[in-house]
Amino acid sequence: MNAMTALKTMFETENRTSPVILRVLLGLVIFPHGAQKLLGWFGGHGLEGTLGFFTQTMGVPMVFALLVIAGEFFGSLGLIAGFLTRFSAFGVLCIMMGAMFMVHLDNGFFMNWSGNQAGEGYEYHLLAMGMAVALIVSGGGKYSVDGWIARTFFNKKTDTAASQFSEQVATHNPIQEGAR
Repeated sequence: MNAMTALKTMFETENRTSPVILRVLLGLVIFPHGAQKLLGWFGGHGLEGTLGFFTQTMGVPMVFALLVIAGEFFGSLGLIAGFLTRFSAFGVLCIMMGAMFMVHLDNGFFMNWSGNQAGEGYEYHLLAMGMAVALIVSGGGKYSVDGWIARTFFNKKTDTAASQFSEQVATHNPIQEGAR
């Protein structure tokens, strides 16, 4: 697969509404978590505090800690806009898998609604992973930047049809047809 084919595959999307719903909702749910980690919004500790927790307390290498923060913050914005949807969804998928296996698996399936568990379960992570996989398969859907990029730079179907029509018009010679 050459680079242009890979790019075309990255941006192509189904022209449907369901991926829009999935990507916008997933992006809206993930965004506050990324904003907590990067900016300190919504009661978060910001970049320095999050990096310290990830690297010193959890033992996560710095590069992975930075990827998690960037993936949650910028990936959520990408999902909301439908820009690099498959890439953003893959990032969210990896982050949710990591969080599930590193932190939440031992707490059981259910979220800690009553406060009786040691921490939160992994049901939220499974939902986010399912949404991410669906977006990796379908792309960003209608109203996505990806769709616009695909139509503008990679979709030659309409261009081909227009070219064929203009070629037929250009080569059509009624005088020659009358002579037949």
